[in-house]
Amino acid sequence: MTRCLAWSGSALGEYLAGFLRINHIYHGALFFNLLTFLIPAVYGTLSKMWIANIDASLVSTTDAFTYFSCIIEVLNEGLPRAAWYTAEELLHRLSLTYTLISIQSIFGFLLSVIFLFAAPGFVGAFVPGKVRATSVKYIRILAFDSMASTLNTAVSLGTRALDKPDVPLLMSSIQTLIQIFLELALVSTVHVRGFTPSIHTVATIKLVCDLTGAAVGLLYFLYLSRKATAHMDTKRLTWFSYASLKELFLPGRWTFTESAIRNAIYLWQVHGVVSMGQAYATAWGVFNTIRWGLIMVPVNALEATSNAFVGHRWGTYQRSKPTPSSRASWSDIRFVTAPALRSVLIVLLVECPMCIALSIRGAGPFARYLSNSEEVAEITAMMWKSIDWCYISYGVSTQLATVLLATQTRWYLYQSLVSNIFYALPWAIALPKIGITPDTAWTYHKWVFGGSLVVSLGIIIVVDGIWVVRLRGWRFLKSSPFLTTERVS
Repeated sequence: MTRCLAWSGSALGEYLAGFLRINHIYHGALFFNLLTFLIPAVYGTLSKMWIANIDASLVSTTDAFTYFSCIIEVLNEGLPRAAWYTAEELLHRLSLTYTLISIQSIFGFLLSVIFLFAAPGFVGAFVPGKVRATSVKYIRILAFDSMASTLNTAVSLGTRALDKPDVPLLMSSIQTLIQIFLELALVSTVHVRGFTPSIHTVATIKLVCDLTGAAVGLLYFLYLSRKATAHMDTKRLTWFSYASLKELFLPGRWTFTESAIRNAIYLWQVHGVVSMGQAYATAWGVFNTIRWGLIMVPVNALEATSNAFVGHRWGTYQRSKPTPSSRASWSDIRFVTAPALRSVLIVLLVECPMCIALSIRGAGPFARYLSNSEEVAEITAMMWKSIDWCYISYGVSTQLATVLLATQTRWYLYQSLVSNIFYALPWAIALPKIGITPDTAWTYHKWVFGGSLVVSLGIIIVVDGIWVVRLRGWRFLKSSPFLTTERVS
């Protein structure tokens, strides 16, 4: 879920040790990130399959929680995703993390209470008619999962601030393995005799495991922080610091705004998808399961890795500049952007064969396996074959965007605004007026969802190009307040 890890600066000399060291540990970080994203994706796929065995019509109910999670994502992509200013002092980094955990927990709790009471309205907008009654209870059970999610995200970031990137993997592994064990015992086709599973059983298991995982992660983080500060004066270290909140807020406002706008437009579009009926809505949910369970795992792992190492190198570059106004050389630019370019290459090597394989043989059978419905499988396969190549564009643009996310969070907001306001929003406004039907819906939706990925790639290439121009010192927009360089130092 944390999409940005700033250069922590635990020891300047460690990062100045050189190019070879950074290259060496890139693949190790990628391995940890890949496992961190893979394990929950496997669980999500298995869970949807088991729910389809209970009642195929309830698959769309689990998708309602996915849409519900878009709102939680705004919180998790605000302060936690921000590339804040480097803090070399351990107590300073811990103060940032403690404040982040406190703020995220409070907002997560408030969001949980809102979801508890707003469940009927939310389900009415995002679940097809005949399963809405069951879905309201499902969403209410999972309401407090938002608090678990925000706490989990904050704790994951906190352990990274202590140079423990393996801890998020450990948390994810334990949490997901417990979920799989309980669902095997209570929900799967081989569940214990004498017990009748329901979709609410799945929701209860998920809530308990997510809360337990977040609590265990928090306790482990406290253990690590106390161990690290055993010989320090920690009287100034509190659970909330206004100064730390301000330091988090400055870059975090841009990522929060970007996420809020992007997810609001997406939910508007999804509301139109759901209105096309049970089969179409379920097919869209299965399509997303394939996308998140297969395509997005390597993309997200590469993004997290690229984001971290671009941040590391940006901090090293800023420290090595003779003066703040010194322009970057081409070797400096290559040094900073090398992790992102490497991630782009890996995306192309992995995603191209995967997309081709799914289009030729995989999408239909996989969708049938997940949905237990021939009609849904046919619709899903049609969806996938028409826009599969667009996700290659998405994978590339996601890696290129880490250059902005790790160095210029404001620019990241601007490029996202251009894509969402000038492409996604007009489609969201136009589709209800066009009067689409279930038979014609995908004719338009493929341009909405697939086209936005291609447009985003073009925009990010242009904005990255402007970033290079500015860094090189060709300040043709010197007076513009919107392109003022933000330094992570």
